[in-house]
Amino acid sequence: MRPITAILYDFDKTLCTTDMQNYAFIPSLGMTPAEFWEEANRFGRQNRMDGVLAYMYIMLQEAQRRGPFTRQSLVEKGRDIQLFPGVESWFSRVNAFGQSQGVEVEHYVISSGLREIIEGSSISAAFREIYASEFYYGPGGQPLWPKLAVNFTAKTQFVYRINKGVLDVSDDKTLNDSMPDDGKRVPFTSMIYIGDGLSDVPCMKMMRAYGGQAIAVYQDGNRAGVEELLSRGRVDFIFPADYREGSPLDSAMRDILQKMAVEHRLAEENARQLRRIGEDVLPHQEALF
Repeated sequence: MRPITAILYDFDKTLCTTDMQNYAFIPSLGMTPAEFWEEANRFGRQNRMDGVLAYMYIMLQEAQRRGPFTRQSLVEKGRDIQLFPGVESWFSRVNAFGQSQGVEVEHYVISSGLREIIEGSSISAAFREIYASEFYYGPGGQPLWPKLAVNFTAKTQFVYRINKGVLDVSDDKTLNDSMPDDGKRVPFTSMIYIGDGLSDVPCMKMMRAYGGQAIAVYQDGNRAGVEELLSRGRVDFIFPADYREGSPLDSAMRDILQKMAVEHRLAEENARQLRRIGEDVLPHQEALF
């Protein structure tokens, strides 16, 4: 079997240009993004509420006043997402390069945004799994309750799920079971995390601590913040959010995948030699007895 490399992505301002709710959902409420986020942040502060749960609550409240939404209507709003240059062709290009290096590349989203909107985007089929905040819906398709809220620190649990291959969010038992490192489906050293800012720091620090790679992408407006992440040692590399073939990000990803493929082949060679030594030594040990 080919070794697996997992690329983990934030979504908002990493693959698309702004918060995913800003494109179509918030305008459908008759609000501007600034008005919506000001209300959500104020409500969260006043009630000492997790920020993700606060914005999901305000989504429900505003929709009740101005007309309810359904799961399908959120999915449809994902079609208005504006992706960065090169994103739509990125996944097939990266997969093909990985194959040429003997590596199977998998893509995952870990986002504080909404799974339903991501599912409506043109790239949703590229991901093996989408971990994002989500509502529970009743028989009529209307949201009843937050099903999953993915805040900044909660993102790290999904890194562990990918590491162990326990992708079902309802399966906590298997996730917490002891598992030897060589039994884990995707080693941390074969992971790459791509994000855009402070909300990604917990996952980026995991990558740095456990031997993976952390990349921050930026637009002109947040370049200074991303440069600070690099200067503080929280990421390995920073690049403009340009995913087109031949861009600095594209070239660096090829180099990283090539490096991981070489490291895997060397590790396999080391294991093969150790097995051979064990096979040679065992008959001699048995002869002594």
